[in-house]
Amino acid sequence: MDALRIILRPIITEKSMNEASKGRYTFKVFSSANKNDIKKAVENKFKVNVLKTTTILVKGRRSRRGTRRVEVLNQAFKKAIVTLKAGQKIALFDTGSQK
Repeated sequence: MDALRIILRPIITEKSMNEASKGRYTFKVFSSANKNDIKKAVENKFKVNVLKTTTILVKGRRSRRGTRRVEVLNQAFKKAIVTLKAGQKIALFDTGSQK
């Protein structure tokens, strides 16, 4: 599988930014990618060493939108949390120095 197509986008939330400060980074990944594929893709794309990969299948949820409150099903996706070697970081998640 192509390494560039495995990682779809980073997941930027308050919780993921707190985890990023501890060396754990969260990505939305291709649903059929396995842990080894994800590890290789992150290592190749960001030039870092991955120690551990955790994957989670996030279930699609129903929500109501619009003026008529039409019910819509949000699509399910796969999320990967990668732990990097101590001292390494990914620039995408860097918030700068906070005082």
